[in-house]
Parts: sequence; structure tokens; C-alpha cells
Amino acid sequence: MFNHKNILITGGTGSFGKKFTQILLERYKPNKIIIYSRDEQKHFEMQQTFNDSCMRYFVGDVRDFKRLKKAMQDVNFVIHAAAMKHVHIAEYNPMECINTNIHGAEYVIDAAIDSGVEKVIALSTDKAANPINLYGATKLASDKLFVAANNMVGKRQTRFSVVRYGNVIGSRGSVVPFFKKLLSDGNEPLPITDERMTRFLITLQEGVDFVIKNFERMQGGEIFIPKIPSMKIIDLAMAMSGDRPYKLVGIRPGEKLHEAMITREDSLRTLEFDNHYVIKPTIQFSQVVDFMINAIGEEGTLVKDGFEYASDTNEQWLNKKEFMDIL
Repeated sequence: MFNHKNILITGGTGSFGKKFTQILLERYKPNKIIIYSRDEQKHFEMQQTFNDSCMRYFVGDVRDFKRLKKAMQDVNFVIHAAAMKHVHIAEYNPMECINTNIHGAEYVIDAAIDSGVEKVIALSTDKAANPINLYGATKLASDKLFVAANNMVGKRQTRFSVVRYGNVIGSRGSVVPFFKKLLSDGNEPLPITDERMTRFLITLQEGVDFVIKNFERMQGGEIFIPKIPSMKIIDLAMAMSGDRPYKLVGIRPGEKLHEAMITREDSLRTLEFDNHYVIKPTIQFSQVVDFMINAIGEEGTLVKDGFEYASDTNEQWLNKKEFMDIL
């Protein structure tokens, strides 16, 4: 799919962007991989690792429509990974989060349509389902924008879909590098917000593979959700620390005990496939799409009314050994 094509990754200097670039270079022969990010230092550092002739580095902000449109010239596929992602920073800087996560999404959509991009996948988060913090609310709004964008394309070929998944093990901003640093600095005991807290966990490799596969599956308007395991944060901390003592520090503002990726309200529109779920759009598109069968012929079935996909009631769980093997 990506051979001899031009691919643009917003937020491309982040953990996902670097892993996605690595996999593209290993498996395909792209014409161009365009890294779009506003941090010049991260561009410089990434160039030291990924300096193939197909690489292009665009310093730019998703809040800059003119720059986005220039970067998307002749682009076939876009992965929108740029976002403000820290819950507490978003709470303190609400307008910056809104400008990046909502208006930035709007500009990505408009630039993709104007540039004739074939397919766009936007990365979402479990915090977008029944959000209780600003970050989650902005990502829910972003998801809605990307789904509705399929009604804005007219006769153009551009299609938009969303991939939603949980915490990425080892990515910047996740609890794993935070705990690693505390342990390496000799700071004990580890701070635990609540002994009951659970989270969905996915590796970067799994996240990238899921996005790549969904470029093949997508018809436009789907929210794709992988079937991934949950883990208790207390078990994660104990696995990393070797069962050393810990201290309870309480839940931070805007934080949930458990995360959901599919709510009960979404169950009426949710399809189950072998290794993933799809939430169908709430709106009717001008072109009728049968989401029960995706673009590569996989067939889904409607989940039961009242179904919920949440980290505390998940059927898949990681134990300490399995987690450390992944780590």
C-alpha cells in the first residue's frame, strides 16, 4: 500500500511517529516520508537516525493551516498524531489544548481535502470515551470532526477514519518511563494514585501495526479500537520495582480510576471483528457504506446492547511477568 507513495505524519518526531517511520522504511519503499512537527530539536535528533533519501522534515504547527497545506502537496496518506496529551497541562492551559487538538484537527482535515489526500487516520485515546477532563473532551471533539469530514469531501477521494487505543507502554508521557526514572534515581517508594486503578496497555509496535492494517480496512468514518489487555497500575509498579513498598498519593485532577474505549451508549453502533472493534458513525453519509464488511472483506457482528469495553471489566489481563517480558 505504501510503496512509491507519499506519507505525512503530524507530530512525527514523537514516539509513534518514529516507530511508524521505522516500520515504513523496513517494510515498504515509500517515495517520501514527511515528518511534520513544531520542535526543531526533535527534528535534528530524528534526522540522526532516519536520514534515508525519502525522508523530508517540515518544521510546522498543526495550528498553521498555510504551512500544513504546503506540507501536504502530493501526499497520499496522512497519520495525524500531533496533540497536547498531558491531562494536567491541558487543564491549566485550556485554550492551547483546544487550539491544538480541535482547531489543529480542523486544519488537518481542510488541508487534506484541498490537497486531494487519499486516506487520513487520526490517532485518538481512551480518554475520549465519556471524557471527564479537557484533554479527553478535545479528543472526542477531534474524533467527531474526522468522522464528519467524510461528509465534506463531495466527489473527492479523501476518506477519514480514527484509531483509538490505550496507554502505549514506554512512550513519552506514560507512567513507565516515569517509574523508570524514579527507580534509577533511587527515589522510593513509588507513588501510586489508587490501588484499584486499571489501564489498557499496548506496545508501540502493536499500535503501529494496527494503524497500518486499518489503512487497508477503512472505508471512511470508522473508529477502530484494538482488543488489548488491561493491567492494574499497582501490579505494573510492583513488577518494575520488584515488589518494593509504595505510597498512595491520590488521583490527580481529571484522572479516572478506569478507562473505557467503548461506552454503553456506543454499543448500539459497535461492531466486533476478530481482533478489533469498530464504532460506526452517528451520522448518515451521502454515500451509503456497509460497515459490517470492511474494505478487505472482514465481517463484523453487532455487539450486545449495553456492551462496554472498559479496562476494569476487560477479558484480557497482563500479569507482572508478561508485562516485564514486554518491557
